[in-house]
Amino acid sequence: MIAAFIERYGHSQTLKLGELPPPTPGPNDVLVQVCAASVNPIDFKVRDGKLRFLRPYHFPLILGHDCSGEVVQVGNRVTKLKAGDRVFSRPRNGRIGTFAELIAIDQSEVALMPSNVTFQEAASLPLVGLTSWQALLDVAKINPRQKVLIQAGSGGIGTFAIQLAKHIGAEVWTTTSGKNEEFVRSLGADHVINYQNEKFEEVVSNLDVVFDTLGGESLNKAFSVIKPGGWVVSIAGTPDYRTAQDMGLGFWKSIILGAAGLRVHRTAKRARANYRFIFMKSLGYELAQISDLVAKGVIKSVVDKVFPFSDSQSAIEYSESGKARGKIVISLPHS
Repeated sequence: MIAAFIERYGHSQTLKLGELPPPTPGPNDVLVQVCAASVNPIDFKVRDGKLRFLRPYHFPLILGHDCSGEVVQVGNRVTKLKAGDRVFSRPRNGRIGTFAELIAIDQSEVALMPSNVTFQEAASLPLVGLTSWQALLDVAKINPRQKVLIQAGSGGIGTFAIQLAKHIGAEVWTTTSGKNEEFVRSLGADHVINYQNEKFEEVVSNLDVVFDTLGGESLNKAFSVIKPGGWVVSIAGTPDYRTAQDMGLGFWKSIILGAAGLRVHRTAKRARANYRFIFMKSLGYELAQISDLVAKGVIKSVVDKVFPFSDSQSAIEYSESGKARGKIVISLPHS
């Protein structure tokens, strides 16, 4: 099969297109012919080797963390899917590789894609949808009328999270640049903070939830705007001991990550707030609920640009530029 892969870690590594052996599906797997895959920041973080402490990979390494496509083969223990089904997925860490013609995915990580979207639109949804769902619903458990701040509202995660929070009935703040103010309002944001001339910590206070997608100083300042008992949930901070437990990383890595997370947990304690760093889990049953919301028109996919498979490297570079509004998608020839 044709795949887009790297041969070693490094920021200077470019994606190579070439023939690699097709995957062999296990008894619980479905073999999916990939029609489209989306690009996410985790792709170039993996390429750079920034996550190898948590999840080392072997080379050649096919990048890509979510996709849509058609089931072409099922394992003998697969019960809910069949050949011909149109599906989407975010395969688990350790089994990534959606920048390829074929991928084998455990049936528990796959859902039928919404019937009212294209393959390209469906491919944009799994990672950002599951991440937003788990941050806002599973961890923070947002309720109607709660006050929620979603950082970087025009990005891939932000565009989905705004719509989800608004669907739940929350009052939504978000940060973005001036040129995207009307865009994020159209997604459901009630209040827009233009980070180019406003500091969110000077604009908002007494929030129930902050969804941090930026890390660094933005994460530190989030604790100054959260009310006692509120939640700061981050996907961009430092992994901590809970991350190690969730990933089954063992004793020494748990100790190291526990020490790394001490500072932010102390900050949270001083603010009398709850804090959680999350790595998204690949849960097909949650993806099915997301599919239902998209099919009903409650949430729409936001695709900035579609690149042909032959130009996958340009898709990665565009993602790294930080200029995208919504998601970047790679379309394979048979889509």
